[in-house]
Amino acid sequence: MATVSKLSNPSTAALSSSSVKTRSPSSLPKTFIAFHSKTGSTSKFASSHLSLRNNHAFRGPLLVKCSAPGGNGSAAKRTTLHDLYEREGQSPWYDNLCRPVTDLLPLIATGVRGVTSNPAIFQKAISSSNAYNDQFRELVQSGKDIEAAYWELVIKDIQDACKLFESIYDETDGGDGYVSVEVSPRLADDTDGTVEAAKWLHKVVNRPNVYIKIPATAPCIPSIKEVISRGISVNVTVSSLRASFFFLDYIINNIVEIVLIFIIQFPRVFQLPKVINLEVQDLCYLTSPGSPKPLILRGKAAVAQAALAYQLYQKKFSGPRWEALVKKGAKKQRLLWASTSVKNPAYPDTLYVAPLIGPDTVSTMPDQALQAFVDHGTVSRTIDSHVSEAEGIYSALDKLGIDWSYVGTQLEVEGVDSFKKSFESLLDTLQEKANSLKLVSL
Repeated sequence: MATVSKLSNPSTAALSSSSVKTRSPSSLPKTFIAFHSKTGSTSKFASSHLSLRNNHAFRGPLLVKCSAPGGNGSAAKRTTLHDLYEREGQSPWYDNLCRPVTDLLPLIATGVRGVTSNPAIFQKAISSSNAYNDQFRELVQSGKDIEAAYWELVIKDIQDACKLFESIYDETDGGDGYVSVEVSPRLADDTDGTVEAAKWLHKVVNRPNVYIKIPATAPCIPSIKEVISRGISVNVTVSSLRASFFFLDYIINNIVEIVLIFIIQFPRVFQLPKVINLEVQDLCYLTSPGSPKPLILRGKAAVAQAALAYQLYQKKFSGPRWEALVKKGAKKQRLLWASTSVKNPAYPDTLYVAPLIGPDTVSTMPDQALQAFVDHGTVSRTIDSHVSEAEGIYSALDKLGIDWSYVGTQLEVEGVDSFKKSFESLLDTLQEKANSLKLVSL
């Protein structure tokens, strides 16, 4: 990050709130793969089983009310999220984080098993709440610049969330209970800077169940390998089926070296990175707007790619080559579906959750998607139930002239740019907040 050198010495508070417990090698670094499915304009697509239906009305609140007096209410009863994990092997996570972090407790009771965050989430949380003012004032008055103060605010939230999920992490021997924090989006083209930022975040968060999120841009691919080899769990973001194919191959091709590194470093074989973040947003530019086919295919591209990615994932983590790696200590990675909220009101409100249920996966859901699935979601294995249909959708869109390579590249660029804008906007907001609190930026 731009101020890594300034941030290399974390505050005493950041390090002292608790210390990392000694873990057995079986619970060390993990990795994620995630698909992001975003809609909201006529140029974007989603995918599910063929028919679209009207959204259901919500029956009861399940939203985190950031900084609301009294928190988020009492613990919920057993929900479909428990069934999702116990029956189908998919871990439901929450794609949001804000203060008070204890508002996560009712969600954990409903079956949420982890948390993801990003610069946009923190931009909304910090800019719309007074809950950060006291700590922010203390940080700036102690001599921290605006960006350094921002990272201290983030680290505190990540640490507190990690503590809440630590029991799940322990119960699953490091299989779940993670909280993900992203390196600065300014570093998307900086290989060495990303490595240093990931190492720094891992050190200052100082929790065994933190995931460091890194985008799978070309400059960051070597960073991911280096960070994992240092025993740091990584959440990797990719933006297309082609990118996921490349990254899965990269992981498999380098996993022997990583396994051997860890066998040398630790007395027992430990569990390798466990989740790869396959990011596939629902963006398709049609070249034949006058054709009825685009309308038929609308709402199907993202889930089709996710289904095909799952098939690819199953193939990559099976067979003689993979079994040989298992004997050396490698563990199967997981796919993580992200950006699961639905922006287009014409689409089902569980469009990016219901069709993507399957074992060895994680579905991270923001408020809208989480509430919708708890309210009226159906728990059933769906991710590989319509593979031939997914292949047909992918082929049909290809015939319409959609350049999947271009779409993937465009999504990667737009995703990084979006987080950069959120990051810069938040720094501007914090500067304004410092001014309003009559503080002086250093």
